[in-house]
Amino acid sequence: MQPVTSLRSFFALASVLVMVARAGVAADPLTLDYSLYAQGKYIFERNCILCHGPRGDGSGELSKGLQPKPRSFREGMFKFRSTPYGALPTEDDLRVTIRGGLTGTAMGMFTQLQDDEVRAVIEYVKSFSRRWRKAENYAEAIPLPEQPKWFEDEKVRGVHADGGKQLFENICATCHGTKGDGNGPTAATLKDMWNLPCKPSDLRQPHLRCGDRPIDVYRVLATGLSGTPMISYEGALTETQRWDLIAYIQTLKLPDVPTLGSANVRR
Repeated sequence: MQPVTSLRSFFALASVLVMVARAGVAADPLTLDYSLYAQGKYIFERNCILCHGPRGDGSGELSKGLQPKPRSFREGMFKFRSTPYGALPTEDDLRVTIRGGLTGTAMGMFTQLQDDEVRAVIEYVKSFSRRWRKAENYAEAIPLPEQPKWFEDEKVRGVHADGGKQLFENICATCHGTKGDGNGPTAATLKDMWNLPCKPSDLRQPHLRCGDRPIDVYRVLATGLSGTPMISYEGALTETQRWDLIAYIQTLKLPDVPTLGSANVRR
């Protein structure tokens, strides 16, 4: 009878563990939540596999014709995050990308997915890289300040933009070009961590990939874009300098027209 008792004990313990996992009790972020894994796999295969591939390496059936190339999840590097350069994104960061998509790419807005489905597919995406299993890769989101009140005053914003222009020419123009069109003198030589050409963003676009709000640009200046030459300026620019720079970038924008160009970079 001992084997039967042990078997019953095993299934009883397994049931408890599943219930605990589903309830989110004492969840370890370094351990996959297998109560979500199967559901996430199903959602990934129905919505993501054609671009990101069955192995999550960005080599799906449609990837060859896409520019920029779909993100490879196997390296655990994500450009659009609220965390420091090189750190893993928060789940909220991934949720924003899934829900909102990425302008100028094939990454659409998956608004049809339910909240639990988004949570499940995020858990499945984590299974592609071992970086999610190491505590040193995690970090808290960098706190972002409130947008200055002067930003709403066009005349005052223009004064700050004048100061931002000098900063742009000194720091950004080498890659983004003096016009902000992404054609700076070093642009053609830039590559990302996948050794693919990494064309700087065309900052004249009415809709930037990082988001349309000034705070979205501030976040990129604070966090950088992991896996690309776009570093973090968290320790290099003061808060005031960053807002002045953003005020100038706002002056570069062209009218809201179809995409002005494409960037050969991975999402």
